[in-house]
Amino acid sequence: MAALEKISSNKVYEGELIKYKFKSDALGGLDASFNLFLPSNKNGLKVPVLVYLAGLTCTEDTGAQKGGYLGVAASQNIAILFPDTSPRGAGVPGEDDDWDFGTGAGFYLDATKPEYSKHYNMATHITVELPQVIEAAGIPIDFKRQSIFGHSMGGHGALTLYLASKTKQYRSASAFAPISNPTKCPWGEKAFNGYLEGGISEGTKYDATELISKTVDPVHILIDYGTGDNFYKQGQLLPETFLKAARDAGHDEFQVRVRSQDGYDHSYYFISTFASDHIHFHANFLKA
Repeated sequence: MAALEKISSNKVYEGELIKYKFKSDALGGLDASFNLFLPSNKNGLKVPVLVYLAGLTCTEDTGAQKGGYLGVAASQNIAILFPDTSPRGAGVPGEDDDWDFGTGAGFYLDATKPEYSKHYNMATHITVELPQVIEAAGIPIDFKRQSIFGHSMGGHGALTLYLASKTKQYRSASAFAPISNPTKCPWGEKAFNGYLEGGISEGTKYDATELISKTVDPVHILIDYGTGDNFYKQGQLLPETFLKAARDAGHDEFQVRVRSQDGYDHSYYFISTFASDHIHFHANFLKA
């Protein structure tokens, strides 16, 4: 098991935000960095954790610095794990050519195209590797009480990792402006054709709309998107398609809630406005 190296630490809301790095097997031996917010936790017991997945072009720092999550998480005694959005320095030709593919755009899947499959395994990195590495380091987090949320590409990641988990790894999922039906939008088509040998057809297993349509067990999902979001207007997000699939599969408003927020855009100003709602939503399930 790779050893964690502590890079930095900041006291915040009586807790601590710590940046770590380690050699990641899932990412083909590359260095992987993440941030971890730990509440003050005076009783010393293990705390539940929320995993936050950031969007295109972002890093492990984006959500921690801009999301407005830490104060609310501290008040609820919940840790937050902030992984990176892709491997860094894989050296695949063309991985730095576009902002919406390659570096900073790992799409939270496990690649199957040979040139990407050694390094671009963010699904395994987040669901398997990070919990194992953090537990092995003796950090007081209870991974039996996990939930997941994210923004844009990270909202796609949160919904799909939640819905695809056979072990019900996460108790709940939420998303800000998620890419809800990636097999039917340009961002998703580009990612799936680039990373997956089976292209769009293989990508259905990483499509939240496809997954919810086949999900019969009860779910706990909250989605917010802004009507002033240009990516929503361009048809990249498709939240209504996800909502229709959820309703058609029998998931009512108590299981799947999709809220349109009038005039809000795609930015962290929008996210931070509704950050508290999302933390409290997850606290209902993490502390049950």
